[in-house]
Amino acid sequence: QVQLVESGGGLVQAGGSLKLSCVSSGSIFELDAMGWYRQATGKQRELVAVIDSGGIANYEDFAEGRFTISRDNAKSTLYLQMNNLKPEDTAVYYCKRFGVNGDDWGQGTQVTVSS
Repeated sequence: QVQLVESGGGLVQAGGSLKLSCVSSGSIFELDAMGWYRQATGKQRELVAVIDSGGIANYEDFAEGRFTISRDNAKSTLYLQMNNLKPEDTAVYYCKRFGVNGDDWGQGTQVTVSS
C-alpha cells in the first residue's frame, strides 16, 4: 500500500519561502511520476507542478519561475521549493503519485501566506 506524507507547510509573509516535502513508501519511487497540487478554500484542487521518473518537470503558469519541484530517489522524497510567495498561494498542498493502477494522494499540508 502506497503512503504519501507531506510536511513543511506553515505561515509565511508575502515574499517569503517554504520548502514542502513528501515522503513516499510502498512503491518503487524512482519509477513513479509525481506531482504537487493545491486546493484553496472554496476552490477546486489544481495542479501546481509535475515531475516524471527521469526528473523532467512541468509547471503551471502561476508556479513557473517561483516554484521548483524536485525529487530525491534515494530518500523516496518529493520536494516543492516555493519562493516569492503571495497571499493567493494560500492553500492546502497535496502530493500525488501517478500510479498505473490508480493514483495516490497524501493528506496535505497547509500553506498560509500573509500580506
